[in-house]
Amino acid sequence: MADRIVNLMVDDAGDGMRIDACLASFDGMPSRSACARLVGDGRVTVNGVSVRSKSEPVSMGDMLQVTIAVPDAPAMGEGPLRPAPIDLDVRFEDDYLLVLSKQAGLVCHPSPGHTDDTLANALVARCGYAHLGTLQGEDRPGIVHRLDRDTSGLMVAAKDDVTQKALQDLIRMRTLDRRYVTLVQGYVAPETGLVDVGIARSTRDRLRMAATDAPGSREAITTFTTLERFEAGPRDEGYSLLECHLYTGRTHQIRVHMAHIHHPVVGDPVYGAGDLRRNLGLDRQFLHSWHIEFDHPRTGETLCLADTLPADLSGVLDALADRSMGRTEAGERIVPALGPARA
Repeated sequence: MADRIVNLMVDDAGDGMRIDACLASFDGMPSRSACARLVGDGRVTVNGVSVRSKSEPVSMGDMLQVTIAVPDAPAMGEGPLRPAPIDLDVRFEDDYLLVLSKQAGLVCHPSPGHTDDTLANALVARCGYAHLGTLQGEDRPGIVHRLDRDTSGLMVAAKDDVTQKALQDLIRMRTLDRRYVTLVQGYVAPETGLVDVGIARSTRDRLRMAATDAPGSREAITTFTTLERFEAGPRDEGYSLLECHLYTGRTHQIRVHMAHIHHPVVGDPVYGAGDLRRNLGLDRQFLHSWHIEFDHPRTGETLCLADTLPADLSGVLDALADRSMGRTEAGERIVPALGPARA
């Protein structure tokens, strides 16, 4: 077992935050609960002074030093996670990273109720624990960014710490281009739009996130482009197909932002409209990571991948086809790329 020293400086976004939450907000740091344990174990200092209380607030400009125990690399297939033989739809792979299309229903990393059936377990089975980056924590090998359990589509995984850190830097610098397709409730009039509202844990329901700029919220920026609109029916106010572009990666970001502008994602069980008849038969949110583009951090190659809609989402658009009000200019370009039936 060896120690890794991480030095961090609190920026304006972290000013006034609890130390465990502030630590967890930095790319490459483990989960909030793991950061709380680091504080309790005396492995965190603030401006050179050891702290033991996870609730201690920090201020902008504070220098944090974290000592993280790094286990010796285990042999192929060994480690704290049990490998799981889950089929992965890999679209690109080399010695450093892979890009895959995650199926709906697959949790990205272990959590209560999901210990041996996650994407992380599947990555261990495919690559071996020793051949995955572990900067996100020992229970999150390979994970660079996450998709919600019932969100499908493209995501990146890293095979070593150097690549994982570089990919996280691309996300932080907003040069890893992630675009999603979503169907939302109602008629979205603008061709393009920007939602720039912070996101924080809801104070009323800890399982939900909330759009707010209150102290403690984290910056969240989503832009959207309208692709196609669908007429209202006897039980709904119509629908709009959007492409959303993430500039930040907060929990449930697109779902929260769409609900905030009164156009919740179709099928969303948490932030949705509440009328199941308006979900068009879906039992999960209509949200798909369809496009990802970035410069490979180790080879310099520009990777640009697109993913067609899975059958359940494509079927919803088929059912709405006779209600289409026409595609926008962006829709004429993007929608055909979502699958043969859209051409």
